[in-house]
Amino acid sequence: MNTRIITDPEAIGALLARTHRVAVLGIKTEEQRGQPAFDVPRYLDAAGFEVVPVPVYFPDVTTILGKTVYRRLVDIPGEIDMVDVFRRPKNLAAHLEDILAKHPRSVWLQLGIRDDAFAERVAAAGIDVVQDHCLMVEHRRRVTA
Repeated sequence: MNTRIITDPEAIGALLARTHRVAVLGIKTEEQRGQPAFDVPRYLDAAGFEVVPVPVYFPDVTTILGKTVYRRLVDIPGEIDMVDVFRRPKNLAAHLEDILAKHPRSVWLQLGIRDDAFAERVAAAGIDVVQDHCLMVEHRRRVTA
């Protein structure tokens, strides 16, 4: 098993501790308030993370959470610590090239999202991967512990 695929709670905590700038792939807009793909990034923003919106839909939207929207990860200026992914497993492959080109420090697949072959490809490129965990839940667990 690739050591870049993180499953250990302590390693997840260490990853979160070194994460500051999070691109949210598949973020929803304020109109979808109440859905995880909006509520989790809103939580991250309030918790002090720099959130960079990368919606898949909503072509006319230019800002989410008051931040400039980017259509592809490679279009985001500067480094990205983490790509937080809100895409169904069957849609992950379509984003692989963009993720690898941007080369974030980590990729986080939200709760219910798991694709071992995708995770292996990302990890093989030297990028840490967490699958099937809610970023908000994991962060809250550590700040309230």
